[in-house]
Amino acid sequence: MKVLEDKELIGLIEKLPPNLREEVKDFVRFLLQKEKKKKKKLKLNWVGKLNKYKKDYTSLELQKKAMEWREDI
Repeated sequence: MKVLEDKELIGLIEKLPPNLREEVKDFVRFLLQKEKKKKKKLKLNWVGKLNKYKKDYTSLELQKKAMEWREDI
């Protein structure tokens, strides 16, 4: 069934004038980029990096400090 749907989609696109085919191509690229961004996973390589500061700061102070440090980057 999927092959028939693909052929139908291709057939519809082929009926479009060239300028609208370009719009379809741009839209498909946009959708692919959007999907790619969704698949990005949160990296947790920072976990535990602030342990050395836990004796010097409360969790709230450490959170504020981390925000300050991030702004310096």
